[in-house]
Amino acid sequence: MRAIGGLWRWRHNPLRRTTDLVEAWVALVTLLLILAAAPLAGAVIGSIAQTSLQKSVRDQQRSRHLVTATVVRKLNRGPLEPDPESSTMRDARSQVLADWSAPDGSAQHGTVLADLKSPRRGDHFDLWADDHGRIAARPLDSGTATTHAVLAGFGAAAMTAGLVEGGRRLIVWRMLLRRYARWDQAWDRAGPDWGRTGTGS
Repeated sequence: MRAIGGLWRWRHNPLRRTTDLVEAWVALVTLLLILAAAPLAGAVIGSIAQTSLQKSVRDQQRSRHLVTATVVRKLNRGPLEPDPESSTMRDARSQVLADWSAPDGSAQHGTVLADLKSPRRGDHFDLWADDHGRIAARPLDSGTATTHAVLAGFGAAAMTAGLVEGGRRLIVWRMLLRRYARWDQAWDRAGPDWGRTGTGS
């Protein structure tokens, strides 16, 4: 990006090469694209992600229900992974055999993870189920969805800026290769005796 300052300094410099000016213009265009395109890409992707995630939030909240289950008995199995969005590893969780009623009225029975430290027969606890009573994950909440959308927007902006800067570096690298090739050709034309006394006589 230092080449941008060269646009002004190199205007009347007799040592200025065309590639110097082109490199400075490429750097300026890159800076303008990063300042304009990256935020725009972030805003567009963030908005799309927000719309999609909020729709998922509404769908999940409509199709998942909090029901009350009753412990039949505790199971002596290893601990299950808790829900990463609703709890930490320190939370007390136990595997139990439980009964519950589905939102459609059907009776359900199965192994579930209960947030009870020492579950006993007849204890009650809440769990999430779908319309037919099958165990479901806790529905996504609106705040978490918005956070994910914002992160997606920032990621898209950063990726756009990285791609633009990568394009600039590729262009400059190609220009350097061409410059070095021209220097090699110039040295070949000058010959191995360039600079020696009596050369060309």
